[in-house]
Amino acid sequence: MKPIRMRRVIDEAGADAVLAAAAASAREQGLRVVITVVDPWGEVVALRRTAGAQIASSRVAVDKARTAAIFVRPSREMEEQVTNGRLGALALHGASCLTGGIPLKIGHEVVGAIGTSGETPDEDESVSIAGAAADFSTAEVPALTQEGAKLAAEAVGAAAAERGVAPVVSAVDAGGALIYLHRPDEAQVASVEVTTDKARTAAIYRRPSKDFEDQASGGRPSALHLARAVPLQGGMPILYDGHVVGAIGVSGASSADEDQELAVIGANGLTSPNGRTNGAAFFASDDVRRKFETGGLLLETHAYKIDAGRREAPGAPELHEHEVDVMRVVEGSATVITGGEIKGDRIEGGKAQQVSEGDVIAIPNGLPHQFVEVTDPFLYFVVKVEA
Repeated sequence: MKPIRMRRVIDEAGADAVLAAAAASAREQGLRVVITVVDPWGEVVALRRTAGAQIASSRVAVDKARTAAIFVRPSREMEEQVTNGRLGALALHGASCLTGGIPLKIGHEVVGAIGTSGETPDEDESVSIAGAAADFSTAEVPALTQEGAKLAAEAVGAAAAERGVAPVVSAVDAGGALIYLHRPDEAQVASVEVTTDKARTAAIYRRPSKDFEDQASGGRPSALHLARAVPLQGGMPILYDGHVVGAIGVSGASSADEDQELAVIGANGLTSPNGRTNGAAFFASDDVRRKFETGGLLLETHAYKIDAGRREAPGAPELHEHEVDVMRVVEGSATVITGGEIKGDRIEGGKAQQVSEGDVIAIPNGLPHQFVEVTDPFLYFVVKVEA
């Protein structure tokens, strides 16, 4: 599975076509309604109110459309569950159990939804069905996959483990919905919600959540009022070819600053596809230099990874059961202990090896190793190959 896939989303022209068809149906039936088109995450793309429509329908139409989009089914099905005695459906997060919302599909993929409100349930739904039947356009955009979310989150988890911290890491899609959660056994429980809030903020506002913390603490307390935003650093958008495809949130490291540092590592973990050309991967020297400023993955595939490693202090013992590490030192020096047995935060009985600029060391899978002395900084390339 690839870390990034292409998906279709209703575009502005497509939304206009859907609204036009729905409004024509409403006029033919003499209906006074509000019609809304939303994207796959239930966010408004376009809205139209016919003459005489009741004011309250503006919000109800959005609720119906959102329900159809995020539950990938007509909102009628949710109302029927409640009518048939399943009152628990009323508690479903984000659901409005009211008839009138219809998903917009290309094949089996939901690209958005339409919702109508203002008349009887059947009449509302008939308008939405007419809109959904229109010939509408979509935009094709890159999207973060489950595999990509896992790669980004686990890259943060690995970097955090090297630092001796255990934060919770969330990876969300472009709409801020959770795809993957990395929660170490040692992590604090509160971080599960906080990290997801940070990631959502970075995704839906298309910027680091740190921007909002800086605003709030820098004299703009009204930043606390921004919808669905959490002004806490540690959330970073994930970019692919200039598109925000998701975001990483980190909470529970040693400090807020370290949350942010680790989030940057995760956000950079999937930038490698920009360097690909027909299967090959090229990284310009400026890009490599920037990557070394924080450390992080240059390239990640199923079979191997290339890591721009950066250390500023000794690390915890490591043992990779299924990966071989081939390291080449770029700058600085370090002492590496290999072999022996891991005892808590150290290795006993191993062999010490001094490595410096230009040296190469290969560590097979299953062999304990630990950096016990490093210069600040110590930079090294690591090629990790599946054994």
